[in-house]
Amino acid sequence: MNQNIRTHNLGFPRIGAKRELKHSIESFWSGKIGEAQLLDTAKAVRIVNWSTQRAAGIDLIPSNDFSLYDHVLDTCALTGAVPERFHWSGGNVDLKTYFAMARGLANGDATCQGCGTQHATTALEMTKWFDTNYHYLVPEFHPCQKFRLSSTKPFDEWNEAKALGIETKPVLLGPVSFLLLGKMGEGSRMNPLSLLSDVLPVYAQALERLAELGVSWVQLDEPALALDLNAGQRAAYEQAYRELRNAAPKLKIMLATYFGDLRENLDAACRLPVDALHIDVVRSPGQLESVFNALPKELLLSLGVVDGRNIWKTNYAAALALLRRASEKIGADRLLVAPSCSLLHAPLSLKHERKLDPEPKQWLAFAEEKLVEVVELAGLLDGSAPAAALEANQAVMKKRRGSYRIHSHAVKTRCSEVKPEDYRRASPFIRRRELQQTRLKLPAFPTTTIGSFPQTAAVRTARAQFKKGGMSAAEYERFLETETNTAVQKQDRLGLDVLVHGEFERNDMVEYFGEQLAGFAFTENGWVQSYGSRCVKPPILYGDVERSRPMTVRWSKFAQSLTEKPVKGMLTGPITILQWSFVRDDQPRSETAKQLALAIRDEVRDLETAGLAVIQIDEPALREGLPLRRGDWGDYLHWAVDAFRLATSGVRDETQIHTHMCYCEFNNILQSIAAMDADVISIEASRSKMELLEAFAEFRYPNDIGPGVWDIHSPRVPSSEEMFELIRAAAKVIPRERLWVNPDCGLKTRRWEEVELALANLVTAAHEARNDQKTGEKRPILPAQKPLRHPKS
Repeated sequence: MNQNIRTHNLGFPRIGAKRELKHSIESFWSGKIGEAQLLDTAKAVRIVNWSTQRAAGIDLIPSNDFSLYDHVLDTCALTGAVPERFHWSGGNVDLKTYFAMARGLANGDATCQGCGTQHATTALEMTKWFDTNYHYLVPEFHPCQKFRLSSTKPFDEWNEAKALGIETKPVLLGPVSFLLLGKMGEGSRMNPLSLLSDVLPVYAQALERLAELGVSWVQLDEPALALDLNAGQRAAYEQAYRELRNAAPKLKIMLATYFGDLRENLDAACRLPVDALHIDVVRSPGQLESVFNALPKELLLSLGVVDGRNIWKTNYAAALALLRRASEKIGADRLLVAPSCSLLHAPLSLKHERKLDPEPKQWLAFAEEKLVEVVELAGLLDGSAPAAALEANQAVMKKRRGSYRIHSHAVKTRCSEVKPEDYRRASPFIRRRELQQTRLKLPAFPTTTIGSFPQTAAVRTARAQFKKGGMSAAEYERFLETETNTAVQKQDRLGLDVLVHGEFERNDMVEYFGEQLAGFAFTENGWVQSYGSRCVKPPILYGDVERSRPMTVRWSKFAQSLTEKPVKGMLTGPITILQWSFVRDDQPRSETAKQLALAIRDEVRDLETAGLAVIQIDEPALREGLPLRRGDWGDYLHWAVDAFRLATSGVRDETQIHTHMCYCEFNNILQSIAAMDADVISIEASRSKMELLEAFAEFRYPNDIGPGVWDIHSPRVPSSEEMFELIRAAAKVIPRERLWVNPDCGLKTRRWEEVELALANLVTAAHEARNDQKTGEKRPILPAQKPLRHPKS
């Protein structure tokens, strides 16, 4: 084949090789550096990113995929979608307004135009980007929304790359997905898509300006095309892209879809007046034949054959089979090779991993290595790459399949012996609740936190010294005992009812457990962005999972010895460990989830034996793992709920099981959440002002609920009055005797000054609620409207 196959990339990690962007942003927030220094760091990261992609041989390199916080927030800035409470004065959205939308405003930094008084301002809501662990900020619209071009970022970054001699492909979040990902402001029942005609002129203006600059290709991301859409939503795409094509007729538009297949949206996507369509054939290889049948003859096709969301090397034989089939059907001149989605979700480079276990390491490809894979696959397809590249790749695939490190006969045997009764608590919730209240003697509106306390510089320094050998095990133990004792005493002094040990021994809520389980490997610098400046370093789950010894009992038991109040044992649930790891792709995820559940089950039993009366198993990622299409939900929810129940059902009735979920929508899966049968669930609710609870009330969620009254991802400290009003709002829909009072999430990223003040306000608010006879009413506990789904036998 003589035709050179073109390559492109959809997006690249934006935090820097050493998380330079994170450190610079946080220094800017704390006042240690100014805006100019922050922007210099950002520019340096972009230059390295573009240069890396050019060196790898990528033909179409993205720009505007970089962000100081979040690409959806960037789109809010681009279109001027700034809620009134941020008191933006117009013009280009400045950094203060930008970060205020992300983090809120503390200390009454904004003045209300209506009453002239100062109010602290809440941030935009945050939720998960489709079924990933990346969090985006939810655009907030109102019925009289006025859009205007309010950012020069896409144009500035294209010019910046052009000055380096790199002609890039600007990336914009498409207008329909942008609106579908947003929400209307409080009290409005309008559909955000009703604003499409208002926002399209801004997109048209942006495309016109890009065309004037000399841009050849622009990438419009429309991941919502992988969702269940109705006829009206599909029609919105036709309206949008017809207008955008008319605005910039000479600009080549690549429509990018990812995270799933197009299904019934395929015909609509193929009718759009664009120049290329990108599809994800890692997630959905089966859609390829349907795409061939629907693809117009003039439309180019980009195949995402390299996994942008996981870290395993691409199986070249499988990828080439898809590419060759496409080349035969539509011709090499209409074909582009790419990752499945933006490489935002992958760590930067394996070259920074000097201590990674060498056997699993040879199975991996991070973002930089994935660029090489894209180019090599294109070369193998068009004959420009040597056949040895395919042979070397297949040798690695064979070694991985045959490695003794992957499979454990004992683990597989135990999984096969799980019985139906292993998924069920001994008694129903109403009976358990009576026994637990007799044991715990908690007041109305019991107060607690979600688990972690501030990971101060001292904590991080001690952990680093211990890992590097600069602190002995005995010294580190004494340090952790001191930190734990301090946290317990502070909670006691503040008057919290159920305490936690603070998790000072834990680097991360998933990595900590992975380090103590068989089947995991770990990186030094495998960081990926979770939200804003928050980065996580997911462990690599490559083999069968097994627990050889207790993982948390030491610290939970120590904390309980310091107080008469109950202390929660704190664990991460099997689905969250699964979702927040880079998971093996050689067996069903349901099987890996069962292995994790059995390991956590052993830990739960050991905590109960050690005297812990309350045990929390966090599952914030359960909703995140939900397939994008409703028709695919059933199987996932079945095995995911089973995994939680398997992990938690081995305890006595009087042991209280909590779970925690945050930053996601629950409305459509409440039956499955109820079927988890946790005694108490705590949820994020403060940013939405308790909107989430309406669904719990309508469903008649049967167990206890702790809606968060403090948004811990914002630096502002809410007053006790504000928290009290949130409790009252919650008590209007949930019986008061079933309500707990807690923050939205763990306190790891906050400072002690904020934490102590906010928790004091939280306790005060709970006391006010107990004394206020108008705060809710006692009502009988009713069963859920829908019967709980029990696991299959």
